[in-house]
Parts: sequence; C-alpha cells; structure tokens
Amino acid sequence: MDFPATQPKPAADGKIIYYPPGVKEITDKITNDEVVKRLKMVVKTFMDMDQDSEDEKQQYLPLALHLASEFFLRNPNKDVRLLVACCLADIFRIYAPEAPYTSHDKLKDIFLFITRQLKGLEDTKSPQFNRYFYLLENLAWVKSYNICFELEDCNEIFIQLFRTLFSVINNSHNQKVQMHMLDLMSSIIMEGDGVTQELLDSILINLIPAHKNLNKQAFDLAKVLLKRTVQTIEPCIANFFNQVLVLGKSSVSDLSEHVFDLIQELFAIDPHLLLSVMPQLEFKLKSNDGEERLAVVRLLAKLFGSKDSDLATQNRPLWQCFLGRFNDIHVPVRLESVKFASHCLMNHPDLAKDLTEYLKVRSHDPEEAIRHDVIVTIITAGKRDLSLVNDQLLGFVRERTLDKRWRVRKEAMMGLAQLYKKYCLHAEAGKDAAEKVSWIKDKLLHIYYQNSIDDKLLVEKIFAQYLVPHNLETEERMKCLYYLYASLDPNAVKALNEMWKCQNMLRSHVRELLDLHKQPTSEANSAAMFGKLMTIAKNLPDPGKAQDFVKKFNQVLGDDEKLRSQLELLISPTCSCKQADVCVREIARKLANPKQPTNPFLEMVKFLLERIAPVHIDSEAISALVKLMNKSIEGTADDEEEGVSPDTAIRAGLELLKVLSFTHPTSFHSAETYESLLQCLRMEDDKVAEAAIQIFRNTGHKIETDLPQIRSTLIPILHQKAKRGTPHQAKQAVHCIHAIFSNKEVQLAQIFEPLSRSLNADVPEQLITPLVSLGHISMLAPDQFASPMKSVVANFIVKDLLMNDRSTGEKNGKLWSPDEEVSPEVLAKVQAIKLLVRWLLGMKNNQSKSANSTLRLLSAMLVSEGDLTEQKRISKSDMSRLRLAAGSAIMKLAQEPCYHEIITPEQFQLCALVINDECYQVRQIFAQKLHKALVKLLLPLEYMAIFALCAKDPVKERRAHARQCLLKNISIRREYIKQNPMANEKLLSLLPEYVVPYMIHLLAHDPDFTKPQDVDQLRDVKECLWFMLEVLMTKNENNSHAFMKKMAENIKLTRDAQSPDEPKANEKLYTVCDVALCVINSKSALCNADSPKDPVLPTKFFTQPEKVNLLLIGGNTRVTKMVVCLQKTATVFLSSVNRVVIFLQFKQFMSFKKKKKKRIPTSKYGVLSFTNAHYRSLKY
Repeated sequence: MDFPATQPKPAADGKIIYYPPGVKEITDKITNDEVVKRLKMVVKTFMDMDQDSEDEKQQYLPLALHLASEFFLRNPNKDVRLLVACCLADIFRIYAPEAPYTSHDKLKDIFLFITRQLKGLEDTKSPQFNRYFYLLENLAWVKSYNICFELEDCNEIFIQLFRTLFSVINNSHNQKVQMHMLDLMSSIIMEGDGVTQELLDSILINLIPAHKNLNKQAFDLAKVLLKRTVQTIEPCIANFFNQVLVLGKSSVSDLSEHVFDLIQELFAIDPHLLLSVMPQLEFKLKSNDGEERLAVVRLLAKLFGSKDSDLATQNRPLWQCFLGRFNDIHVPVRLESVKFASHCLMNHPDLAKDLTEYLKVRSHDPEEAIRHDVIVTIITAGKRDLSLVNDQLLGFVRERTLDKRWRVRKEAMMGLAQLYKKYCLHAEAGKDAAEKVSWIKDKLLHIYYQNSIDDKLLVEKIFAQYLVPHNLETEERMKCLYYLYASLDPNAVKALNEMWKCQNMLRSHVRELLDLHKQPTSEANSAAMFGKLMTIAKNLPDPGKAQDFVKKFNQVLGDDEKLRSQLELLISPTCSCKQADVCVREIARKLANPKQPTNPFLEMVKFLLERIAPVHIDSEAISALVKLMNKSIEGTADDEEEGVSPDTAIRAGLELLKVLSFTHPTSFHSAETYESLLQCLRMEDDKVAEAAIQIFRNTGHKIETDLPQIRSTLIPILHQKAKRGTPHQAKQAVHCIHAIFSNKEVQLAQIFEPLSRSLNADVPEQLITPLVSLGHISMLAPDQFASPMKSVVANFIVKDLLMNDRSTGEKNGKLWSPDEEVSPEVLAKVQAIKLLVRWLLGMKNNQSKSANSTLRLLSAMLVSEGDLTEQKRISKSDMSRLRLAAGSAIMKLAQEPCYHEIITPEQFQLCALVINDECYQVRQIFAQKLHKALVKLLLPLEYMAIFALCAKDPVKERRAHARQCLLKNISIRREYIKQNPMANEKLLSLLPEYVVPYMIHLLAHDPDFTKPQDVDQLRDVKECLWFMLEVLMTKNENNSHAFMKKMAENIKLTRDAQSPDEPKANEKLYTVCDVALCVINSKSALCNADSPKDPVLPTKFFTQPEKVNLLLIGGNTRVTKMVVCLQKTATVFLSSVNRVVIFLQFKQFMSFKKKKKKRIPTSKYGVLSFTNAHYRSLKY
C-alpha cells in the first residue's frame, strides 16, 4: 500500500523538498532523537530505491541536496552523521553514474564526511556496526569514490580514506569487511591515473616492522591490496625506490629510511612488485660506503634466502654481484654474507655449488669471527639435512679443527661431533648418510695428538658425550664402543689408547696426592705435594690459573675428610660408572656456592673430575664387552650390520680389552671373563691369542689364589705358546708366567731347559720362537739363567749362528724386502742379536766382560755392513736387516748406565751412522727407535746428536720427521727441568744445549768429512750443524746462545780424546768448531753476551783444557787487518774485525816473552790485554 508523500517543504534555494511518506520535515528546530527517528525512515526509503526509479529520483533530488547541507555534514551527533552518510552513499548509488552534486567543493566535503564516518567500523560490538558495514559495502559496491577522480585535490580524499581504513581494521573484523575495504581501495588504485607518493606511503607504512607489529590486520590488508594491484602500482613503487636509492632524494618520503625493510616485505608479498628495483640494488652493492653495502647485503640475504624465492635464478647478475660481497673488504659485510649461507643452503640446496667456492675462501678468512661463522653455517645446514652439505663443505669444517684459534677449533669439533651422533650413532638418515660422515670419528680422535690441553680435553668430552655417550645403558654403551673401536683407523686407535692412558695417569696422580694427605706433615711431604699439584694443574685448561685452583682444592681436601673419601671412592679401581656419577655430583654440590652463579673454581674442579671419573668402564662394562666378543666368535653378533667383519670385530675387541687391561685391570677379575679369554687363546688367529695372553699378564695377579681352575688350564697353554707359538706370543707367554705365578722359577725352567737343548742352527725356521723365549727368560730371571745362558751364547749364538752363513741370499739387488720374504736364517740372526741384548740387560753388569765382547761383535757387524762373515753369501736386503738389528742393539744397551759407560766413541759413531744408511727403511725404523727412547729419557743426551746427521738424508719427509723429533725431545727435556728441581744436578745429561759438543765431535768423525778445506764437505757440516742449532736457537732461554758459543770456544781449548795426538783429527774438530761458531754468530745477535754459566765438556770425547793455554785479546783500537805468524801448533780464530783470539802453548809464549823482553800483563785466567804498541810487537 502506497502512502502519500509528506507535504513538501521549500528548501533554502526555493526548491520544494519532498520527504518520504510519514517523514516530517528535518530541521534544526527538532531534537536529535527526533532527527534520528526521521532520518532512519529516510535511510529506509533510499535503501529501497534503485537506479531505475526515475520518478522517485527526480522527486527526492531536493532531499538529496538538502542532506548534503552544513546542518547534516557538521552535525555533532554521531548517529545523525552515520544515517546521513548512509543516505549519501545510497544517493550516489541511485544517481550513478552522475552524482546530484555538481560543486567540486561540495563533493570533496561529502566524501571527507563519509570517510570520517568509516572510523565507526573499528568497534564491531557497537549497536550501529551494521549500519557502518552497510555504508562500507555500499561504497565498495558502487565504487562511489571514483567520482573523486574529477576533483583536482582528490588525492587528499583518497589518502584520508586509506589511512582511515588501515587504522580501523582489526582482528574482530570478518572477511567481508576486509574484502569490501580491498574493493574500495583497489578500485581507486587501478582506475586512477596513478598513485601519488603520499598515497603510496599510506599503504607502505603498514609494512614497516614497527607498524606491522602494532596492527597485523593492517599489514595483511596492505599485503593483499598490493597483490591485487601489482600491475598498476609497480611503476609507482619503482619510481619511489629510484628516487631514494639511485638519486638519493630521501626527502621524497618519510619512509625513505625504511627502504630496505620495505623491499624485503614487498618481495615477500610479490616479487613482481620489485621488477625494476632489483637492478638498483646491484648498483647499491657496489657503493663505496661499507655501511650501505652492509645494509644491502642484509636485505638481499633475506631475499635470496627466503624459502620460496627464485630470485637467484631469475636475476643471475644480481646473484653474482651478491656473491662477490663474500670477498668484501669490509669485515661486517663478509660476516653477513657468511651468515646468509646457512639459510640459503637449507632453503635452496641447488645454490650450494655457487656458495661452496666462496665459503672455501672465507673458511681461511683472517678474521676469527668469519671462520667461526662459516663452520656454524655448514653445521647448521648439515644438522637440518645432511644432503644439504656436500663433501667439500664438510671438508672446510674438517680443516678448521686445526685452526690457530681455540674458538674456531672448538666450534668445528663440536659441530662434527653433533653430526656424527645424529647420523652415525642414531642413524637418523640411513646408511648412506652414516657412510658420508663416518670419517668424523677418526678425525676427532686424531686431534688428541695436538699439543694444546684444551684440544685434548674437548676430545675427551666429545668421546664421552657424542662418540660413546656415557649416559647409555651399559650394554648399549659397550656395543657402541665395541664397533667404534673396530671401525677406527690405526692412528685414531692410538689416539684413543693414549686418551685412556692419560686419564689413567691423572687418576694415579690424584691417588698419590690423597696418599700424601694421609702422611704426617713435613717439609718433604709439602714439597712432594706441591710437585704433584703442579703436575695435576698441567692436565687442566689454562695451567697458569689452574695452579691456583688446584692449590685451593687441595686445601679443601685437607680440611674436609668426607670430600676426601668421596674422591678416593671415585678413583678406586672398584668404582662403578654409576658410583662415579654420584661421586662427581656430590663433590660438585659440596663445592658449589649458591651466591656465585659463575664459579671458575668449581668449573676447574669439574674438569678434573670429568677426566678421572670412570664413566665408561667398570666390571659390568668389561663383562658386556666380553659377551659381545663371544657373540662375534659364535657368529651371532650384528657385525655385518655394523659394517665390520666378524674377524675384524674379534681382533679389535681383543685389542680393546688389552688396552683396558692396562687402565682397568681390576674390572677383569671374573671367571666368566677369563673363560672367554681362554677360548680366544685356542683360536687360530695369532693376533687374537697374543692379545689374550697380554690381558692375562696385565690382569691375572689374583688368578693363582682366587681362580685355581683358570690357573690349571692356563699354564699348559702358556708353556705351549712359549715353545711353539709366534715370537710375539712367546714373549707375552714368558712375561705372563713371570707376572702372575708365584712358582715362576719352576715354570720358566720347564721352558728354558728343553729349549736350550733343542737349538739347531740347521733348522733356522724353528729357532725364532725359542730364541725369543730364551732371551726374555734370561732378562726376567738373570740370577737363575744368566750363567746357563752364557754357554748358549758362546757355543751356539755366536759361533754356530751369527758367525756362519748356511744359506745363500737372493741376489736381486733390493735393499729391503717385506717381512714374509726375509730368509729364516736372517730372522734367526736378528733374534739372536736381540737375545744377546736381553741377556745383558738382565745381568746389568759387565763383570764377565760379556758386554765388551758383544759390543765388538755388533760393531764388526756394522763395519762389515751386515755381512759379518764377509763371504758375500748374504743378500743386500738381509744385510740391511742385520745392520738395523746391530745399530738398534747398541742403542738398547746404551739405555743401561753400566753399558753406556763402556761404549767407546768409535762404537757410538758406528751406531750413529745407521741413521745415514743407504736403505730407506733402515733409516726410518732406526730414527723411530731413537726418538722413542729419547722421548722417554732412556738414552743419554749424546744420542740426540745423531739427529744432526739427518740433514744429509736425501728424502725430504725423513728430514722433516727428524726435525719434529728434535723439537719434541728438546721440549720434553726443557719441561722436565722446569718441573723437577732436582734435575739441575743432572744438567749435563738433560739440558738440550749440551748436545752441541757431542754433535761437534760426531760431525768431526763423520766418514764423509775427510778434508777440512773442502768447500762441499764444509757445506755439509754446516747444514748438519744448522739442522740441530736451528731448533736449539728458536728461543734464547737463559742466554743459551752465548752458552752454546762458549762451549764451541772451549772445545778449541781441548783436544779430541778419541785421538789426542793426531793432528788431523784435532784439525777436523777445530774446523767443525769454527763452522759452528760462524753459524751461531750469523744467526744470533745475542750470542756475544756473557754466558750465564761455564759449560762442562764430556771427558769421554774431549781432553781437559791445558791450564797454561792463554787467550790473548786485543785492545780498544779498531784493527782493520792483522797478520799473525805462528807455528802450526797454534790456532787463530778471527771473530770480528777488531778482535783476534790466539791460542798459544806455554813454550811458544815463554819463547815470545823472552825474545821480546816485554812485560805483558796476565790475568788470573790467562787473559792478556794489549796496548797498540803490544799489537805491533806481536810479530813472531
């Protein structure tokens, strides 16, 4: 039913306003409530109207104009304003495409008014929200704001609209609200002539991190808007960045300082938004400003590294330019580039090839932080997925385990350990991944060879936490250790053995310290305790600081008996792994200070406890290891699945048990363990049986009393091995009998007597094992077997075996042959020489002169080059074996003081020349034996001089090895002197510098040095001298350079004790001294200082200086040239242009004095000082 319109009312302009039916006139004369009531009816009317109602449109046109009057647009009542805005929106819909308002100013006022009303959208709980939503929906659907394009200042309206919409959007709005907002704004962008900078700013500001965090919905709205309008808005964005980045016009926008943040966000929204911007970034990457390059690198790192980015593929020039920043001169830029690589590797594995070469260069960067971050980058990617890092990248980390900086080394080692645990121990990525990183375990253990205590401690920590995690259950832990040991390379096995040895030694030091606490206080006890504390401190990080902490810990131990008992339990041989864990936690708890969060003292004590705590091995663990080995023997183990063969597992298991038998002997004492070892003794594998015997030797001290059944089974096996086993088995069997049985004399006699009677030189292949057994028996029980052995030595060893060549060697010209190709006769002769040495070492005296005879025999063998009979029936390779055996035998005898005294200089020189043998293997093995004995301080100092001859070795590797040996020996001797105050009484045999006189004497008697005037021979002498002196002169400790020079000068005051009356021998000796002095003077500016002490020369090689010898020193006047004519017995040494040193014998001096009738002043030491006149009168 239609209602007639309300009676029309005249408008201000004279036109009649028609109101909808039932609506009275709306004026300022009525109340707000009444205005709202009437407006609602107006709104309803306009809502129901459509564009086709031409009559109504014409009828209500005055009303539409009236609603845009100031009364409505400026009305203070928000409900009135909302209803008016809704009416206006409908009016624009109804009258579209032409608006009823023709004035541009009026249109601007209307749209600004409507925009202000849109702020009401913010409160979704408002009763009027639906009307606000209707307003938004209407505006968006009709695209009413597009009318504003006709206005000159439409940009003001659009900016206000965009700001309003972005400010009101919130998380309470549904998707429809967002869609209408997007429709409204996108229509303005896409249908306009362009986007002004201010309007663009109103969008982009929502992408800045600060705004993004404040209003996430505004960010999402801007993101979707930009995606929708990408084609239209991209040129505007490009222009903005061009102004800021290229032209440097930062004033064009308030967002100029946020350009890099904006680029990152825009790229994440749609890379097409930045099609024209990326080349500008390439320009910025080449900026001269380091900070600017850094900012661009940070930005591009995020762009290239983001997960879905294909920028590197799409823009190769920019990618290559970015990679160039890895080599930037600015450290922060290189650092940022390296950090980026981690994300790139994880998100874009296809780019790994491009990154590898740049990371390789940076892994050698001079900056520690960059090398460190290269490791972090690779390891982080590797932990995410091992396939992301290639072998080359892992190789970079491997190299850095030897970095000069501890922080870098630590990161590399820990990173590799984490990869090993993840992919090998837990097998998280299958067998291929495990195989890829299987080398890590070996590499990490190799680091234990480094000198740094920090490296050693970290390897121990890695072993306990990553290689064989100590928190595993016993069976699982031992399985892990069992197969790890079986798969290690030989050097890694040695390192692991050394690690256990060092830990065991430290446990011994702590045990000895606790024993000292039990003794009454005394000066000697305090001194011993101090020495022990210093030794313990050397085994902890930063030994300097550790000394103070160890002293403090020692004081706490002295005051706290309960703490001492806990520590005693920890280092007890019977302590289990679980008990050790409890003890460590209990001791740490007692020493902890709640008020001190960081406690360096406690950290140091923890380091000590971790090193000495038996966290891996106890009786239960040994039992589990033995069971694993039994399974391997029975063929029921998982050996093949673990990547090792059963034979390898059994052999490695026995070797592992053998090593543990040294460090944890008590843990082996059980019938079950020994039964398994007996089973191993019966196996055909010689290595397995040998290891089993050695385990019995190390651990079987209580077998005789506690396990008689094991004893009765073991004895016949040991006898059989001593008589007919391999040489190594025979040796271990004899030592085992001697170590664990109380009636060892009877047992050894039962072996000695039948073997000594059955020796037959015609069957050499059956001689080797008996000779080994006899030699060790005579060494272990000399009182019982020394005399019977003498007849064996005289009648069989020397006359029948060594002095006869029964077979003819193969004349193939080879200097060395593998062990399996050596003739049985030569092998028997080598064992015969070793038997002689063992026999003498057992006696430890030369009362019967047997040692002299043996030394002459060995010397003759060296002189004859191994062919003692000189019948030329023996092959070159067999002669090499015998030379090596003879030289090694002399060196072995020299380790016993009573025999060292009777070794003549000639015999020592013959022994030394073995290191210059024509056979490479002889030189190599002899040098290794020499080094091993010197490192243990078993050989006299003179034997270190032998290494000087290595300068003549034609093989570079041998010279390098000899130099390393010298460095190690010198370091050990100096450290030993520092740590042992009593060593000062034995400086002649310990101080490395005292090797100089031995070296000079040895080189003077080198057979290659025959002509003191020969330049080539002198050059060789100089090289040999410098080979030793270079290492000695690395540091000038205690003015050692002057001390060595003084020794060389003093030698010239003596004669060669080996040939005191032979002029040529003394001339060669003095010549070597002259060369040594020249080398010292030329290499050191500190050698002219006064020597701190007067050196002592060894009387075995040099005569005592004659007291009447005089040293004449010139006066203060510089002498440019001087000729001194003396008899041949005098020696002249010119040390500088203004100094002449003359050595005169007493008769010459007296004759000179009598003839000249001059009074020449002499000092107490025979030093004469001359005036210029005295110089002139010195012509003889």
